[in-house]
Amino acid sequence: MQVKKFLRKEGAAYDLPISIGILAATGVVKPALLQQYSLLGELSLDGGLKTIRGALSMAVAARRAGLKGIVLPAENAPEAAVVEGLEIIGATTLAQVVEFLSGREGIEPCRVDLQELFSSGCEYGEDFSEVKGQEHTKRALEVAASGGHNILMIGPPGSGKTMLARRIPTILPQMSFDEAIETTKIFSVSGMLEKERALLAVRPFRSPHHTISDVGLIGGGTTPKPGEVSLAHNGVLFLDELPEFKKNVLEVLRQPIEDGRVTISRSLVSLTYPSRVMLVAAMNPCPCGYLSDPIHACSCTPIAIHRYRSRISGPLLDRIDIHIEVPAVKYRELADRGEAENSAAIAARVERSREIQLERYRGTRIHCNAQMTPRFIKKHCELDATGNRMLELVTDRLGFSARTYNRILKVARTIADLDGSENIREQHIAEAIQYRSLDRKTQ
Repeated sequence: MQVKKFLRKEGAAYDLPISIGILAATGVVKPALLQQYSLLGELSLDGGLKTIRGALSMAVAARRAGLKGIVLPAENAPEAAVVEGLEIIGATTLAQVVEFLSGREGIEPCRVDLQELFSSGCEYGEDFSEVKGQEHTKRALEVAASGGHNILMIGPPGSGKTMLARRIPTILPQMSFDEAIETTKIFSVSGMLEKERALLAVRPFRSPHHTISDVGLIGGGTTPKPGEVSLAHNGVLFLDELPEFKKNVLEVLRQPIEDGRVTISRSLVSLTYPSRVMLVAAMNPCPCGYLSDPIHACSCTPIAIHRYRSRISGPLLDRIDIHIEVPAVKYRELADRGEAENSAAIAARVERSREIQLERYRGTRIHCNAQMTPRFIKKHCELDATGNRMLELVTDRLGFSARTYNRILKVARTIADLDGSENIREQHIAEAIQYRSLDRKTQ
């Protein structure tokens, strides 16, 4: 006796193809068109088609398989129509699908204007012109955005760390169409894509609460879903109150940040989601938040401060290139009615710097300075005699590690690119050293 193997059905998207398969086997639906179209959709009890997750990913797979088109719920049609070269048939009921596959009723394929869709979604609600003061911090964020560097902001409560972080996507290079498709696919699979937005054209900003679990951050579950690190793909992952996150949660974050992808393995399936993010973190300088504050007195003991900071492991800190102190804003700066530099002006400098980097690393798998390996650091981060003496003096005096030394060189390379300089000069090294505040205080 021959034993047939069956695949367990997972997800409501198989309701429509299973139903059509049964109808085709009984002769109600002719099989001619079934070989040309992919079918997806959840069925309600009255035969209506309900929306599904992952329509964009399935449309991409259908095009790769060489199919003519895809039949799916009408509400998912604009999302799938982003994929060119594929006929998108949006239906509302099972009966309508049967009529279409039988050739008795035609359904007009769904079409979208990609250019309009992409340009209309490129607007951000925040702008750096709204931030008073903090010029030193803004400069550090510009450097981080230019080189793709991870950054940690340390400052007292109310100094504007979160406000600054939320505006980082506005100065990052604009998303390419391929990046927009990648990001939209992740949101689609997660069921988080808004109905009125068929394509995500702005870089995502994800800010999970510090009580999040490792599954919520990395992804997983019985039916594996992307976590926050993947939802922030091509954008910013902001971790506020960094020491308050569970240590095991932060530790599982290390590898996805390093590799740019996260693999979730289960007994029956193994899935890989992209996680190429810019990590932005914020923390208080001590448990009470007022260490080194000129107005508020710090009530923390040295042991309490050490315990607080030790919640962040060395390996995780090693993956953060820039540490910047964010002081409290003075009244004079808050009351200033002058207009601060807007995001567009900063973004233009960032864009020019990224263009230099893309040209430098053309033909390699590296896209920005933060991704440089030791071989590329040696090739592209040569110092003159003055710069060498400065870095040698600081490294010996403060006891910088080899990793810190490399990170200073990477950041200095980015500062030189922003300056339009082919060579790293003394002033670039000096500025890069200023962005290692935790190293300077703990050595």
